[in-house]
Amino acid sequence: MTPNIPEIVSEIADIFERYEQALIDRDVATLDSLFWNSPHTIRLSVREHGYGFDAIHAHRVAAAAGAGSIKQGRVRLDILTLGRDFATVNLTFKTRDPAMIGRQSQAWARFPDQGWRVVSAHVSTVDASTLAPD
Repeated sequence: MTPNIPEIVSEIADIFERYEQALIDRDVATLDSLFWNSPHTIRLSVREHGYGFDAIHAHRVAAAAGAGSIKQGRVRLDILTLGRDFATVNLTFKTRDPAMIGRQSQAWARFPDQGWRVVSAHVSTVDASTLAPD
């Protein structure tokens, strides 16, 4: 598997930006369309343990009218693609609470009949004082 084929990195970067905009817009339909519709899909976050697409969707619908994103700015974005059909995205971001740092990770797989879909995702925060400088 060849790492970081430029056109594949570009595809993932574009779709990740689409995902991020859907979060800002609280666009449940777009968010759902970017996740693998499977009981094997997982999304763990600050307020969610989503095991399976149906649980992830139910949380999105319930949260759509709730508080907005905790993100207040990006610190670092890393994209790794392996071959043409698998990628990871890791984002470190500033949160509303300056004492905390947010972390987001996603595993993306390209399905022949669906295109790129998130198969696993995680969002968490950590006390910024516990992190060593880069």
